[in-house]
Amino acid sequence: MELELKNWYKILSPRTVVLISTIDAQGKSNAAPYSFVMPISCQPAMIGFASAPKHHTLFNIRQTKEFIINIPSEGIIDQVWQCAKPYPQGVSEIKETGLTEEKARKVSIPRIGECLGWFECRCEFEKEIGDHVMVVGHVLHAEVRDEWWKDDKYLAISAKPLLHIGGAEFAIPGWATEPVEQ
Repeated sequence: MELELKNWYKILSPRTVVLISTIDAQGKSNAAPYSFVMPISCQPAMIGFASAPKHHTLFNIRQTKEFIINIPSEGIIDQVWQCAKPYPQGVSEIKETGLTEEKARKVSIPRIGECLGWFECRCEFEKEIGDHVMVVGHVLHAEVRDEWWKDDKYLAISAKPLLHIGGAEFAIPGWATEPVEQ
């Protein structure tokens, strides 16, 4: 079936869901879910995400140059969904949804305590691309909960990170293939 170009990206799913936490110039926290996220470079560690131009997340990053990519699990899907609501600027989605702010290691942004892992980032640059703005961040600190890391491997099947299919449809990893010998 030929796809209308407005739907092209929908078959690139599921995509990892993250909650990006920021603060504004007054220090008020914000969190919003994103699934247009990708690693950009391993050395140095760089990550990118695409944001709609009018999101509070982008506004805050422009003010502070910092953000945290929090990796949520299925256990907080309701709060992730609530963070997507259009709260007014200056209202903390983290506090409104009952999530926990934790002190970060390298940036002034709070991380979300209920998440599986965190990437603390400094914004390197942004670029307007079509109807989105691509933000590229230098990962200053990466951390994962001990129970989800063993022998240099992320235990994604057990951790159950959220994957976005589209709209209000999500998935979690449910099976894995045997490693392919290279």
